[in-house]
Amino acid sequence: MAEAKTQRNDLSVDAYVEAIADEARRQDCRELIKLMRGVTQCEPKMWGNGIVGFGIYHYKYASGREGDASLTGFASRKGDISIYLMCGFDGHEALLAKLGKHKMGKACLYVRRLSDIELPILKQLIAHSVAQIKRRYP
Repeated sequence: MAEAKTQRNDLSVDAYVEAIADEARRQDCRELIKLMRGVTQCEPKMWGNGIVGFGIYHYKYASGREGDASLTGFASRKGDISIYLMCGFDGHEALLAKLGKHKMGKACLYVRRLSDIELPILKQLIAHSVAQIKRRYP
């Protein structure tokens, strides 16, 4: 079985954030670090070269594939900030409806900037996502 490409490592989270060219995006990423640290009570760690993750859990699928992943995290991409969440919990859709301007992928919330969304709603989404992961992968 192939090993996951994105592994937790000792690269500098601060260096990653400081390398972001746009000052407003850097500030949004700093704000996300504070928010996610508060929700998870975990320190940020780099996963691969471009994801800031918080906490860790071990997953194992029915197919036999298994590995480690962060409880939540984010990545500053070219157009948007990708926020990694587990979806499907009760009330997920209702919270997304109140969030503000965003796009949603399978397990990824895309926002252009934090000023486009309601941060208390984002905090709830992250908290519910982390709780769901902890229940599913104790």
